[in-house]
Amino acid sequence: MEFQKDKAIYLQIADYICENILSKKWVENDRIPSVRELAIELEVNPNTVMRTVTFLQEKGIIFNQRGIGYFVATNSYENTLNLKKSDFIQSELPRIFKTMRLLGLSLDDIQQYAIQPENN
Repeated sequence: MEFQKDKAIYLQIADYICENILSKKWVENDRIPSVRELAIELEVNPNTVMRTVTFLQEKGIIFNQRGIGYFVATNSYENTLNLKKSDFIQSELPRIFKTMRLLGLSLDDIQQYAIQPENN
């Protein structure tokens, strides 16, 4: 995983876990990789991963079964969706609108670039 310099690594790891939940790669009650496994896979300090799992536990996205590992929580999809929407609205959307304003783009101008949903 290649990390961005402008965002805390533990939050980027949280994004990685959230993406796996939102894409339904990991669903309720699935065991996720251990702190050690994630640290090795992502080439980060285990303490950084521990900070990530603590953050996600506080958000109701994962839970710990002592001695067994971390699991995707009940309602994790909805909790993850709400967390990511809030993050997008607070962090990314203002930057997007500022750039649009600077470039003189309207919502109608960018509508032509909207990604169409994939057919399943």
